[in-house]
Amino acid sequence: MSLEPTGGPGGGAAERAGQADGPVLMLVDDDAPLRRSLQRAMERRGFRVFPAESLKAGISLAHTIRPDYAVIDLRLEDGSGIELVKKLRELHPQARVVILTGYGNIATAVAAVKAGAIDYLAKPVDADDVIDALLATGSGLPPPPANPMSADRVRWEHIQRVFEQCNRNVSETARRLNMHRRTLQRILNKRAPRE
Repeated sequence: MSLEPTGGPGGGAAERAGQADGPVLMLVDDDAPLRRSLQRAMERRGFRVFPAESLKAGISLAHTIRPDYAVIDLRLEDGSGIELVKKLRELHPQARVVILTGYGNIATAVAAVKAGAIDYLAKPVDADDVIDALLATGSGLPPPPANPMSADRVRWEHIQRVFEQCNRNVSETARRLNMHRRTLQRILNKRAPRE
């Protein structure tokens, strides 16, 4: 039941919408290798995938199809995936949206959830994690990730999130974290710990 991948969002989307059974998934990511890989994996699992490579193409696609699900990269070359989440909420409120993000963007991903996404996943991500997030119901927790972040990484992410919420003000962040300002500055100047 695999579908032919398309080079872009407009190429035959309307025709493809009626070709096969299965839930319609809108996939928007400007990382072409990741997008193609995830598209193939999701099609093998029975989804009809409609890819787009930009915010503009994603908005256009949202007007063309009626997605059951959407997977959207938070940072697109021409804008924020949050804008697309909001547009999908207007056009297709029933669609379940998952945001993909790099580890350094967790605080912004939380904003995407507030805008209407049901969850966010940190890259790199595999199709099974995406499906678990898309199909999760509120009644239970999804299974734990195969490769969870280390405790050092979780701490670093938390500090980064509070730092962003304090508008990148070191003194305010240190006060809220009950941490010495110099200690915080040293942490902020280091690279993120490995997973």
